[in-house]
Amino acid sequence: MATTGRQSPDADALASSLRDAGFVRLAPAATGDGIGAAGVLAKTLDAIDIPFQISVVTDAAPTRATEADLVVALDRASPDADATIGEHRAASAAAFDVARTLACEHADPALAAAGAVAAGAEPTGTLTEALIEAGIERRPGVAVPTDDLADGLAHSTLVHAPFSGDPDAVRDVLETATRPDDEETRRQVASRVALETIGAEGATARAATAVEGVLRPHAGGPFGTVGGYGDVLRATAREDPGTAVALALGHDVQAAALEAWRRHASAAHETLHAATVRRHAGLVVVGADGPIRTVARLLGAFRSPEALTLVHDGDRIGLAAARKRDATAVLESATASFDLSGQVTGDPDLATQPYPGDIDALVTAIREVIRDE
Repeated sequence: MATTGRQSPDADALASSLRDAGFVRLAPAATGDGIGAAGVLAKTLDAIDIPFQISVVTDAAPTRATEADLVVALDRASPDADATIGEHRAASAAAFDVARTLACEHADPALAAAGAVAAGAEPTGTLTEALIEAGIERRPGVAVPTDDLADGLAHSTLVHAPFSGDPDAVRDVLETATRPDDEETRRQVASRVALETIGAEGATARAATAVEGVLRPHAGGPFGTVGGYGDVLRATAREDPGTAVALALGHDVQAAALEAWRRHASAAHETLHAATVRRHAGLVVVGADGPIRTVARLLGAFRSPEALTLVHDGDRIGLAAARKRDATAVLESATASFDLSGQVTGDPDLATQPYPGDIDALVTAIREVIRDE
């Protein structure tokens, strides 16, 4: 998250405020981390009989103005919120600390870790300890949310490889079509996935680091791996926020969430396979019909030879950043003089903004910003 709301209290202070509230409104961004954090808090509030409402804030619609004693923004900035979670770390991990303070036995480490994965972070500290206590530990293999390994890898947005988007291509690469249950086969699968990813035509040096996100998963949770859970949560948050909220609350919507995940991943990988990349000094540019956030993230992580990756669909833009660049800061500076209807949202790694204008003009503005830095 790039900016903060009214305050960013520590776990003890926010837990105390929540405990004293008669009605709480949780206002997450439509991201896997935001909705994961809302689910972590909501489950705990429900367990200790504190009424709450979850109002997801999408790119197109602001949060609903519902009367509440306490409004908490999650993975997003809001001047109207009483507190903000997710300023300096994954919102889900921060929410887990608050939930543990409220009612330790009701804090959900699998959901919190999945939200952290959706934010591109690894579980650390007390969250890692809680995962171990829950029997969720790392093991060899790959992070997929399905028993069908071909389905899981083809639709994963934790990785982009030649087989992505095509279950038959995964089957051609691997000797097993189901999620293996022995460590040696898991290691072989992981090694093959890594080799296919970093050896792909157009793969960059960053791909060798990025592919680690799908390897050695935390095993456990409702989708078999925490990484797979986070992948489904992130995709569903973009495709169908209502289903994502239901998933985070523990309702029986796994089938619907997996369908949203497949739909989202298929569109992203299809766009990437067909993309025509325009390269400039410090920046690559791609037009996309698929989900721009996911396309920008995957392109930047696995294919872009430059530090900045700009994706546009005619209405919105997404900018992914690496090598110490700040995507939000770059977009804010580049579009400061443009007449745009919406603000930049996101964080230093990935930012989006409404932009129906001339892409060449934006490219020129971005290049001027990075040239002046």
